[in-house]
This record gives sequence, structure tokens and C-alpha cells, in this order.
Amino acid sequence: MAKNNSSIPGVALVFMLGLFACQPNNVFQDVRDIPESRWNKDNILSYNFRIEDTLQPYHVLLNVRNTSQYNYRNLFLFIETTSPQGNTVRDTFECVLADERGRWYGKGWGDVYENEIPYRQFIRFPRTGTYSIEIQQAMRTNNLKHITDIGVIIRKAKTQ
Repeated sequence: MAKNNSSIPGVALVFMLGLFACQPNNVFQDVRDIPESRWNKDNILSYNFRIEDTLQPYHVLLNVRNTSQYNYRNLFLFIETTSPQGNTVRDTFECVLADERGRWYGKGWGDVYENEIPYRQFIRFPRTGTYSIEIQQAMRTNNLKHITDIGVIIRKAKTQ
């Protein structure tokens, strides 16, 4: 007599749907590798993304990965955002990566720690089109060691 295993695919489907339901609602996500984990001050990282919905609020997050050998608790960045019309806003932004005792924030695996750091929350982009974000390290050193990756995440925000 053949055994009926029809409930197994159904359980797997429910499990898979549960996994996808827990994923953040990212509109854009791009992470760039820092060659040899040495971020030269002249290496400006550029990210381009499209916005179609001007009524939707968004969170803009920075994804920062560093090794445990990173010499500082924080990371200062110059961030320049350009609208589809060419209007530009430039910020100096601090990412805090460790507490006062030197314990790293974020998720760690092996020697690397990853943080999703809120840069802007509940913002609305005023126009549809392609925006760009450029990120430059601002740590007063020509070659900043032990930053391995920098990324930008644009995530739909739930209304406040």
C-alpha cells in the first residue's frame, strides 16, 4: 500500500511563506566590498536607486561591516544625496559601532560584525525617478583599515 505524503509539501510551503513574510520590505539594497578592507578617503561609493511612490514613507539605512581589529568605536561618513533634478544634500554622519567598553554592536560571525544603522527614517522622496547616494569615509586617515563593506538599504516604512 502506498503511503500518502501530500501533507509534507503543504508544510514546506507554509514554512517557506513564513520565511518570506518575515523579510524586510526593501525597495533597494546594495552592499559594496572595500578592497583589502582598506578604505581610501578618495574611494567614494555610489549607489543609484529608483523611487516610484512619493507618498510612501521610507527608511534609509547604512549597512556597515567591520572586523574586530577596527581601531575606533565609530565611523564618520560624508553622505551626499542627489535627487533626479540634480539637487544635492551633503551630510556628515556618525555610525557608532561599539560601546564605551569596546564591545561591538550588530551581528557578528567570526571576525566580522555587521550593523544596519538608521540614516534617515520616515522620509518621503519628493519626486519619482533615480536618486543617488555617495558615501566617503571621513575619519581623517587616508587608508581606513578593517572596514570590509558598506551598503545602502531603502526600506518601505510602515506609517507612523
